[in-house]
Amino acid sequence: MTFLAAILGWLTSGPLDQLFKTIDTSIDNETERERIKADLAKSYLSAQASVLTGRGWWFPLFFLIPTALHYGAVCIYSILWCAGCRFPQAWTIAALPSPLDQWEGAIVGSLFIGAAGERIIGRLRK
Repeated sequence: MTFLAAILGWLTSGPLDQLFKTIDTSIDNETERERIKADLAKSYLSAQASVLTGRGWWFPLFFLIPTALHYGAVCIYSILWCAGCRFPQAWTIAALPSPLDQWEGAIVGSLFIGAAGERIIGRLRK
């Protein structure tokens, strides 16, 4: 379970990681600490899955579509039009201001941790 917690912490490095750190510092018993982390990860992943499969599945699109557009624009610009690239341009794509840049990272991370984390936990339970 420590390996799973490390993977989830690395992938999310946001709210779930902060909760794991709080558990590490406040609970002395190693077995109890790992049980709480496993329950917390399971709850987090089931909440992510319920958002995607519930009646309001379309609501995250308000965040995902602009994030995907910005992320895609940054990737395409970095490949084709940056100063040292194939077609250099004088313009750039502006970075998001803080804390929106961290939120965008959390949104992109949640896309991958929801489905992948659920599959990992499903395989570990077998």
